[in-house]
Amino acid sequence: MRLYRIGDAGPAVRDIQDRLAALGFDPSPDPRAEFAEATEKAVSEFQRAKGLEPDGIVGPDTWRVLYEAGYRLGDRLLFLRRPMIRGEDVSELQSRLNSLGFDSGKVDGIFGPDAERAVIDFQQNRFLAEDGKVGPEVVTELHLVSRGEMRESRYAIREREWMRMLPDTVAGARVYLDAGCRDPDEAKAAWEAASAAALAIQDAGGLPMMSRSQDTHLPERVRARRANRMGSDLIVAFQLGDNDSVYYFATERSSSAAGEELARAIASCVGSHVEGRANAMLKETRAPAVVVARSPLDERTGTAVASGISQFFTAAAAMR
Repeated sequence: MRLYRIGDAGPAVRDIQDRLAALGFDPSPDPRAEFAEATEKAVSEFQRAKGLEPDGIVGPDTWRVLYEAGYRLGDRLLFLRRPMIRGEDVSELQSRLNSLGFDSGKVDGIFGPDAERAVIDFQQNRFLAEDGKVGPEVVTELHLVSRGEMRESRYAIREREWMRMLPDTVAGARVYLDAGCRDPDEAKAAWEAASAAALAIQDAGGLPMMSRSQDTHLPERVRARRANRMGSDLIVAFQLGDNDSVYYFATERSSSAAGEELARAIASCVGSHVEGRANAMLKETRAPAVVVARSPLDERTGTAVASGISQFFTAAAAMR
């Protein structure tokens, strides 16, 4: 889809404004169907709330999240299919299941195999038909059971246990290094930083894995799925960014404690600040993941990131 920003007008802008208003992000006093300053502010606030880059521009990622955010649990039948169902209703389902002790994994708003297994476990526990589908009966039962005290999710407990069991060095760890490639400049700079990190990790005994070759430019979601297929222990992505940050997975409903600790360790070495986000590399990967977003990206950045990864392992071992 095209990008929508200040100065645009038409039915698509009206649709964006209507969806923002319905979610509590008021684009007034901008005229209907005109993308002006108030709409840009509403878009930025929505992006910030959803862990996206708050640039005030509606592109494919922002539109996808804006569309998915319109669903509430019970609005539609949820089940496992290809492509997988995504939306705020799935996030609410995952959050409720996790808090009740049924492990649906990361609260990423994607109805995948983990969510289906958790639904079946819940159905079995509540003597419902065990079909893995979330319709009115399952939603009603979830609301009834959720009226009690909600417990810490098994996903959060599992992450803490994972950190507790980490060795004190990176030796043997499978570290997935993702070189961003949104444009040629980023592709070149990110590859340089990721390659330097790979060499330093290899020297420390780790097992670096690259998300792409130097001359290929794969979409971020494809690279995220590759990280899952390769069985990564950690994921570190490099992107050009002006705000000099290290991002970890965090949304309104969930966050990654292991990702945050990894982000803090790396940020201490590269001189960046830490922030929660929910882009594809953070949201759609199973292992703890961070995105190093800074400019410039170079060999020194990659070497500093490798040092941060080593510090993460040392700090995790010290927690035992």
